[in-house]
Amino acid sequence: MELTPRLAAVAKLIPPGARVADIGTDHAMLPVNLVETGRSPSVIATDVNEKPYLSACRQVQVCGAGYRVEVRKGNGLEVIRPGEADVIVMAGMGGNTIIGILEHCRGVLDGVSRLVFQPMVDAGSLRFWLARNGWRLVDEELVKEGEKFYVIIAAEPGDDSVFDPFLLEMGPLLVGKYNPDLVEYLEKIKMDLQRVLSGLTRSKSEESMDKAVEITNRLARLKELINRCRRDAEKFSD
Repeated sequence: MELTPRLAAVAKLIPPGARVADIGTDHAMLPVNLVETGRSPSVIATDVNEKPYLSACRQVQVCGAGYRVEVRKGNGLEVIRPGEADVIVMAGMGGNTIIGILEHCRGVLDGVSRLVFQPMVDAGSLRFWLARNGWRLVDEELVKEGEKFYVIIAAEPGDDSVFDPFLLEMGPLLVGKYNPDLVEYLEKIKMDLQRVLSGLTRSKSEESMDKAVEITNRLARLKELINRCRRDAEKFSD
């Protein structure tokens, strides 16, 4: 089963031979691909909602992957037992939603060797949580599909060395390696921050003024980062 660029990037960050739990699997495209390609010997695919759960069951049955992909219906990690998976995957949900799932079932993470996440929003909050809860960032990828950007994050047990909120928001490993779409991605973040700043400057409240100062400082650092990434891109193309 061929994956979208987003899911292909998720699969790339899963170590070969690892047992996987795909939380919020939707159509189970990723689990089926992982076992069909031999990247994973077994996958537990879960979803909390009835419709995607049934869709995943059908997909697994049609592809003949039922003996290697087990579909379970349940909320987050509640249907996973400690020791059942080496890698936990959550793709296509918000970063704060992922944090809530992790907080609710911390015991399931015992023995897990890697977490792979593709947050739709709040990637910075997710990195911040990981860095402060015994997980270190080991890899990040940026993928563009159409006009949308997707960030994929991989973390492993250990102490992280990055605690700067700005870098955790942008992606410390993401900005540390060349990606042809990185500058465009950062420019989009800059435009979003500028829109927020524009709205704040129309308010006279003290809270809005403080927030405006904070965003102004973030924008200044972001502009410096974009310029550095542009220079790095020019060196790479030479």
